[in-house]
Amino acid sequence: MLCKLAWGNVRRAGRDYLVYLLTLTLAVIMFYAFNTISVQIDYAGIGNEGLGSLLGTLIGGVTVFLALVMGFLMVYANNFIMKRRKKEFGLYLVLGMGRGQVARIMALETLIVSGAALVLGLVLGVGFSQLMVFFTAALFKTQIADFHFFFSMTAFAMTVTCLVATFLVTLVFNLRAVARAKIVDLMGAGRANEAIRTRNPWIAAAVFFVGAVLVGVSYARLLADGLPISGSSEAGGAFLITTVMVVVGTILLFFGLSGFLLRVLAFARSLYWRGLNMFTLRQLAAKVNTVSFSMAVITMVLFLAITSVTGGMSIVDAMNSGVEQSTPADFSLTAMYAGNRVSDEEARSGEGDWARVRVPYDIAANAVDESGAPLDLNEVAGSTVQLNSFAAVSEGSDTPIVSYSTLLAATGLSMPPGMEQANPVTMGLPFIRESEFNAYLAFRGLDPIDLGEDGYLIISDMGESVARVYHEMMSRDLPLTVGSRELSPVTSDLANEGVPLANAQPSNAGSLVVPDRVIDELGLPVDTSYLLVNYAPGVSSEEGDAFMEQLETDRWIDGEDGKHIVSLMVGTTKADVYESMNSMNGMVSYLAIYIGFVLVVACAAILAIQQLSGVSDAGASCRVLSELGTPRRQIMRSVLAQQAIFFMFPLAVGLAHSFVALRVVIDIVQLFGGVSIAGMAGFAVLIFVVAYGGYFLATYLMSKSIVRDAIRVRHAV
Repeated sequence: MLCKLAWGNVRRAGRDYLVYLLTLTLAVIMFYAFNTISVQIDYAGIGNEGLGSLLGTLIGGVTVFLALVMGFLMVYANNFIMKRRKKEFGLYLVLGMGRGQVARIMALETLIVSGAALVLGLVLGVGFSQLMVFFTAALFKTQIADFHFFFSMTAFAMTVTCLVATFLVTLVFNLRAVARAKIVDLMGAGRANEAIRTRNPWIAAAVFFVGAVLVGVSYARLLADGLPISGSSEAGGAFLITTVMVVVGTILLFFGLSGFLLRVLAFARSLYWRGLNMFTLRQLAAKVNTVSFSMAVITMVLFLAITSVTGGMSIVDAMNSGVEQSTPADFSLTAMYAGNRVSDEEARSGEGDWARVRVPYDIAANAVDESGAPLDLNEVAGSTVQLNSFAAVSEGSDTPIVSYSTLLAATGLSMPPGMEQANPVTMGLPFIRESEFNAYLAFRGLDPIDLGEDGYLIISDMGESVARVYHEMMSRDLPLTVGSRELSPVTSDLANEGVPLANAQPSNAGSLVVPDRVIDELGLPVDTSYLLVNYAPGVSSEEGDAFMEQLETDRWIDGEDGKHIVSLMVGTTKADVYESMNSMNGMVSYLAIYIGFVLVVACAAILAIQQLSGVSDAGASCRVLSELGTPRRQIMRSVLAQQAIFFMFPLAVGLAHSFVALRVVIDIVQLFGGVSIAGMAGFAVLIFVVAYGGYFLATYLMSKSIVRDAIRVRHAV
């Protein structure tokens, strides 16, 4: 009997459950499809071993987080559905049902809707996951190896677990609401009016003003302080204060809006008394008061969604745009002279395992395989070059000869906020011999430079946030004092181009190319050596990479006294860099799209259910307006205006938060390369149009149906 009653209730109140069902279905689709990533990577022919497992773990963790967000937001939204049905549950109790029976009816209804969402979502999710294999292959720039239909039990189990958790949490809150409610309250729910808590317009104005000021101050603090990427506790504390300010400010902004909105707009009498504007404004004031906290939460969640999608994919775009520039050779190996980086006092004491050296280690001439046997790189190498950079600090001193902060002072520029204590600012610029740099240019097929007697050139492969200082030094012909010499910049196209030193992104935060004798006069020790290898004609990249895998790397080279003089780091091929970039591109893109879409759907669902509940409650008012002769078109226009404001105001505030945050993020991203926010913003807008706009349209169409039914019922009587 109870099952039949629950099934009849779901069929009768199907319109009330439609948005709820749609949201859970979309959640199941996304949860299942994105958790099949490990299977998709196998079918997409991606050879990066372990990538599928890593990305699957990340997606699984994000799924748990998104399930919690979705669950609690849906619980909050479900309260509005329960509010509509209070009178119905009260009638059950009056007719003699026990609270336990009513609770079982609610549980069965929730189970029916959740089960329908699971079945429908899985069917669509399985189909969607098949299509996503092609998207995955395009994202990772591979070709599908052996595609056939698949079903992932792991993704299925994760999806069911998340849906069951959401179901249980929702059920507990629903049962608690009925158990604590009195029959008189349930039966009188339809006649109960919403009390407006903030009645004094001056108090509302003050709350609204304080919220706006807090948000404005947090914007100014973020733009001035930036993100705490330096890692200092002081910067982290300042960022925490800024975060608290924007959250509290957003909440106060919406809390104060309820009473402030009606009072302020009422002063514009020509607008206030026109058409149904008075009715619309009073409905807005009452609704905003009711859902002010949820609107603030929705705003912050939208901010997170916009920022994660746009910021994350902008980072990917910046890294991908410079991947070709960051691979100057088919193979590169970096050698670090750690003994030259210790303090002068440590070096004089003779303690430690490292020794200082002035003569670079010849990497190619001393190459060995894993067994220690000599390895002749000429078997695959068409050309090689070793470029050495020398320490920025001369022996006997701990102060860099030329540091980035020196260049900032000379140009009058500044780093992006929050980076004042970052490594590129505090560390010195290493030196490179002119002769070795010309050999490097010849290796790359570029024209040599001529620095003359006292010239210098600054090279770097960093993004605009750092490189603009180097460009300014060169373009304004600003001199540099190096030892006893004053050097002047030499005009070269390389001053405005990225110059990588190895297969990495970035590999050159900034280096000074100077005449050979300048380094000799300063007596600088070696800091880093870069071996670059291009494969000979006829040697494929696969053959060359396979040969280079024999090269013994990641080891220390000892001098005659037994102390380490150089550390050979892991070699990197051009294919490694491209594969790494493609992997990162796929990982960040997946996470950004996944997080953004699910959060937007959750927010839009809450707003939709709130508005449908409000329209249902306002049915009697709409019926009265119709009886007084108000055209149905004006009533519908009033409903549309209310819903447009409720959907667009949280979005507008969220966009404002995101705009300020992305201003700071872009400055950081430009450390690694150029970035165009337009394309990423366009992608984010597309997500919002499909998800957010779709919910808005569905809500309005359903609201029109509710209003028509309310008016038709009265006319039929």
